[in-house]
Amino acid sequence: MEIKNCLNVLKLTGLFNGFSTLELLELFKTNPYIISQYKKNSIVHFESEKCTSWGIILKGEVIVQKIDEKGNVLTVTSFRVGDNIGGNLLFSKQPYYPMSIIAKTDSEILHINKDFVLLLCQSSKEFLLQFLTCISDKTTILTNKIKAIAMKSIRDSIIEFLNYEYYTQKNKVIEIHMTKKELAERLGIQRTSLSRELNKMKKEGLVNYDASTITICDNSIIRKL
Repeated sequence: MEIKNCLNVLKLTGLFNGFSTLELLELFKTNPYIISQYKKNSIVHFESEKCTSWGIILKGEVIVQKIDEKGNVLTVTSFRVGDNIGGNLLFSKQPYYPMSIIAKTDSEILHINKDFVLLLCQSSKEFLLQFLTCISDKTTILTNKIKAIAMKSIRDSIIEFLNYEYYTQKNKVIEIHMTKKELAERLGIQRTSLSRELNKMKKEGLVNYDASTITICDNSIIRKL
């Protein structure tokens, strides 16, 4: 993919709104960048790999995962087209990825090195502010995930997920757009633990579920915003 075909995606991020199309084309013409393609399930960045560039997802979806010494997998979050990765590490004194980044689908990522990012920050105050916002948001995502894992029971995690999807989908029949294994990884629990707790909640009349949906049967688990 050529950079001129990526401009719509770059504009979607909100980061580049301070630049005209001609300015962007000139910047990318005179500064180095790489557009890399990744097959589904391939590694984009390994855990402990040094971060040397800032990435913007042009196509597909990637996930951030942590695998412990027992082989347990925790999916921290996912990023899609227009999202960016690595900005919170690029200028760190310890610029190493704390977790692996994996292509969930066939993906394309634009990689921009540190000097180019600095130039963009110096060229546009709007870009600088948006870039700092992105860094802050990534930190918040990680902090909230750590809090969730450390303080919530399996049932609390499931109920929180159901509440989020209930208000998002506006329906008590929650469509699950992932496998139970992927849901367990997102919640930071074992697949068997998720199944066991869902079965308990079903027996208690709180929920019902099948392969693709979870239905809220008891309104008491719906929390008011």
